[in-house]
Amino acid sequence: MEFDRAKKYRNVPAVALVGRPNVGKSTLFNRLAHQRRAITDPTPGVTRDPVAAQIFMNGKPVRIIDTGGFRLEKQGLDSLVTERAVETAAGADLIVLILEAGEIYPEDEEFILRLRPFRDRTLVAVNKTEGGRREQDAWNLLSYGFDRIYMISAEHGDHIGELESAITAKLDFSCVEADDSQRPISVALLGKPNTGKSTLSNRLTSSAASLVSALPGTTRDVVEGAFSFRNQHFRLLDTAGIRRKSNVTENIEYYSVNRAIKSIEQADVVFLIIDAQEGFSEQDKKIAGLAHEKGRGVIFALNKWDAVPQVKNAAAAAADRIRFFFGQMEYAPIVPISARNGSGLDTLLETSVKMYRQLIRRVETGRLNQALRRWLEEYPPPVGPQTRFKIKYGTQLSDNPVKFVFFASRPQAVSESYVSYLRNKARRDLGFSLVPVAIEIRPSGERGGRRR
Repeated sequence: MEFDRAKKYRNVPAVALVGRPNVGKSTLFNRLAHQRRAITDPTPGVTRDPVAAQIFMNGKPVRIIDTGGFRLEKQGLDSLVTERAVETAAGADLIVLILEAGEIYPEDEEFILRLRPFRDRTLVAVNKTEGGRREQDAWNLLSYGFDRIYMISAEHGDHIGELESAITAKLDFSCVEADDSQRPISVALLGKPNTGKSTLSNRLTSSAASLVSALPGTTRDVVEGAFSFRNQHFRLLDTAGIRRKSNVTENIEYYSVNRAIKSIEQADVVFLIIDAQEGFSEQDKKIAGLAHEKGRGVIFALNKWDAVPQVKNAAAAAADRIRFFFGQMEYAPIVPISARNGSGLDTLLETSVKMYRQLIRRVETGRLNQALRRWLEEYPPPVGPQTRFKIKYGTQLSDNPVKFVFFASRPQAVSESYVSYLRNKARRDLGFSLVPVAIEIRPSGERGGRRR
């Protein structure tokens, strides 16, 4: 069967990359994926949650999974990370055990024992053998009963093609089918550390893909998941908690925060998770501002609402505080939820579906200009010699993000307040009440302009 790279596929075989910390699992993951998806750093134990990507390997669709390092001496989250790595390996169609040439550590030996039941679907890659370095030592690994080992360098790319050929030769692609279902709504979970993003991710995806801990900063990589709600498919991006720059001291957290911010670009809708007990911060304001600038839909999800005293008008009071704090984002819905017990999640998802439909809405040029004439009659432009202008016509530049352009005789004279008037009218009259709307004013008959 031939596979089309332009299509998506389901029932794709999964390959788990496993091993002790710092043997190069994430570097190999990025090498196979041909992009920097997993965070790499010399610090052992950078990867915590499994990070997955669907790629093409030798012309075939493969799902690769980077896992956390297997440890014997455990502290903090190490037990959770180790067990998750073992579980991921057990559920994969193929396991690539990554070792390092030279000394074998107790973690390596223990992991080899744990993987013995899966020996028939395990390949062994010996990393960091660039240019033949330490290959002689690597052959000693055959004493552990492996039929074959693959000498590679994840960093330099040595013999990666040979490993890829071995991987695809061991996989069964007979059940892979083209996925012609509708495009999923992409949702990014953003917010400060420890607000419940991973708990919400796990509840929505009915999984334990994201590690959940009371320790702030548990999530480092962007963890992807998928789920359906009332026949609508969703793609979920669970991100690292975003703290103030002055509080970010580790390189690892710096990369994590950057990935979280970049996930806004991949999202249609952002769930900004706010701890209803602690309230919001300047960081929440910055996150919301970034999403607004990118034209993404934003829903303020007030998590842990079940722990808030249920006094009269509590929800209205919380909404008033958010509206005051987040200024010009009055269009963004506010939904109280509890990721722990699931309350409010139907409303959250129903709202996100409505929001997405608005994001992809297109307005015919004729209908837009009929509405524009009405708006100009209701609030005519100024008539003074310095302030006068005429708006002649408009058109929709794009959807998702929603952008309109209006052509004016004197663009420099169109005030911010008049642009705000047009934006509010577009939201109310054209069906964009839940999403950000960008407006650009251009000179009539010219290509230049400015976005508002």
